[in-house]
Amino acid sequence: MSISEDKINKSNAEWKKELPPDVYRVTREKGTEAPFTGKYWDTYDSGQYFCSNCGAELFASENKYDAACGWPSFDAPSGRAKISETPDTSHGLVRTEVACARCGAHLGHVFADGPKETGGRRYCINSAALKFRRANQGGATPGSASDNGKRNT
Repeated sequence: MSISEDKINKSNAEWKKELPPDVYRVTREKGTEAPFTGKYWDTYDSGQYFCSNCGAELFASENKYDAACGWPSFDAPSGRAKISETPDTSHGLVRTEVACARCGAHLGHVFADGPKETGGRRYCINSAALKFRRANQGGATPGSASDNGKRNT
């Protein structure tokens, strides 16, 4: 079974002990980073983006584009990604929340204003919900047990 298929069920107290405060606020309390402040909003190196909570593969750099919104934006999840989408009517808005299907981490939202040539979807994701590994960077899957528990570094 791949890393993105094994469900992780932890209490909020367990996640709070493991995650840095900013990552916990975004991924477990459904927070949002201010635009143009996240670590990856303007990163365009070749590689993969993983869930900062559990290490599940989420997005590939080939699907990242500049949406001029201040958050990392992708036109599609990675082919191996398991992402859940749920209606979100909080804050008086109607939108679709995107979460990691493996651990339930809030990632951001998906909108129907993406590039038409790739399906018209824009996955607007918080940097705190991601861990990036460059294509030429080896090592453990970010967020995995062999990653020594390092998060969002």
